[in-house]
Amino acid sequence: MRVKRGPKRKNRRKKILAMTKGYWGAKHRLYRTAKEAMEKALVDAYQGRKQKKRDMRRLWIVRINAAVRAQGISYSRFMAGLRKMGVALNRKSLAELAVRAPQEFNLLVEAVKNAG
Repeated sequence: MRVKRGPKRKNRRKKILAMTKGYWGAKHRLYRTAKEAMEKALVDAYQGRKQKKRDMRRLWIVRINAAVRAQGISYSRFMAGLRKMGVALNRKSLAELAVRAPQEFNLLVEAVKNAG
């Protein structure tokens, strides 16, 4: 006796077609095409989550670099100076400080310049 899978198959297909709702053309209508599109989308989403972390770190570095160069010091010297001083601020908080509180950030830059 053969197994047709009945509602189980229907539910699985329905779920995939629901996930591809809004895709263009056959990618949201035909099961096989929709499944391929969904798998690719999930791979891209996974990679995108990793890429976002790299992109944000690059953005923070650019912001810190711009702020310290305005004070006449390079990014690498600034970061090395912070390490020597034992300041344990990460790049995210340094970038936020540079954007939201430039006076406090400039004090930190001056402290690094005086220490080194």
